[in-house]
Parts: sequence; C-alpha cells; structure tokens
Amino acid sequence: MLFMLCVAPAFGQGCAMCYSSASAASKDGLRAINKAVLVLLGPTVGFMAVGFVLAFRYSKKRDEDQDR
Repeated sequence: MLFMLCVAPAFGQGCAMCYSSASAASKDGLRAINKAVLVLLGPTVGFMAVGFVLAFRYSKKRDEDQDR
C-alpha cells in the first residue's frame, strides 16, 4: 500500500507528457492517435467480455451441479 502512494506522482507525469505530445501533433496525427486508442481498446474489451461470459456459464453450471 505504501508503495502505491510513493508511485502516485509518476502517473501524473505520464499524463502530462502524453497530453503535450498529442496536442503538438497535426490533425492527421490526432486522427491516428484516436484510431490507435480504439484499436487497442477493442481486443481488451473483447477479452473481458469473453471472460465474463465464461465466468457466468461456469457459475451457472456449478449451481446446477450443486442442486443435484
């Protein structure tokens, strides 16, 4: 827990650097950054959705097996 408090200022530094580099980009660069965010977000959301579906199915099957 103490480690996380010591590292907190580093997260603020990263956001400022990303913001300044993104604001200095051209319009084409900004479009590329937006598309890159969506491309990186897609598989992550997909894996999370599959994980939730599998967990839901497993819990449903486990409950049915316990009722027998």
